[in-house]
Amino acid sequence: MSKNSKIEWTDRTWNPVTGCTKLSTGCANCYAEIMTNRLKAMGVNKYADGFAVRTHISTLNEPLKWKKPHTIFVCSMADLFHDDVPFDFIDKIMNTIKQSPHHRYQILTKRADRMEEYFSKSDIPQNIWLGVTVEAFSEKSRIDSLRTLPAAIRFISCEPLLEDIGTIDLTNIDWIIVGGESGARARPMKPDWVRSILRQANEQKTAFFFKQWGTWGADGIKRSKKVNGKSLDGKIIQIMP
Repeated sequence: MSKNSKIEWTDRTWNPVTGCTKLSTGCANCYAEIMTNRLKAMGVNKYADGFAVRTHISTLNEPLKWKKPHTIFVCSMADLFHDDVPFDFIDKIMNTIKQSPHHRYQILTKRADRMEEYFSKSDIPQNIWLGVTVEAFSEKSRIDSLRTLPAAIRFISCEPLLEDIGTIDLTNIDWIIVGGESGARARPMKPDWVRSILRQANEQKTAFFFKQWGTWGADGIKRSKKVNGKSLDGKIIQIMP
């Protein structure tokens, strides 16, 4: 399913791979799994196998049909670097990306080591932004795999931010995104965790994007994410790289 995206830092999604398996604490309330189950119940053929990892050859050329330039989030319903996605299929995805230099592609993974392995033998197209999710202190090692890759933009997504992640080395990191969790089972995000990341981003001259509070507000009250808003200490902080 490719569509206009509701993800605030991108405007289109492209899903040549769907499905995943849980890897770390941030996966507990996976939005992609929830959405997949809904689409399966609606009878959407692409999601007939539920959240099992599947590759979709028929979607590989979709971005080539989009003549207007887009910022495209690749695999919003999967993790491209899941062990069950063959490298030769990732090669096909990279080929499409190379054939559409008018687009900007964003790839986000929790499997940083496999991403590093893949790009150790393959060039990174210059219209790709590469990112890793760092939702907790224990996942900071993913940044080390990312920072060595010669991508045009390297970014970190701390969403959902689930705890204070402490000191961060942002060497060779261009952008950091922070957001709270949404949904009925959302876990709260504390303002001091966000302020710590913002301070370190400012000190290390890394762009910072505050996406949302999510289901829990800065005041610790559970309500709709729209009401909770996107501001930190009364300011909307969205500095794009």
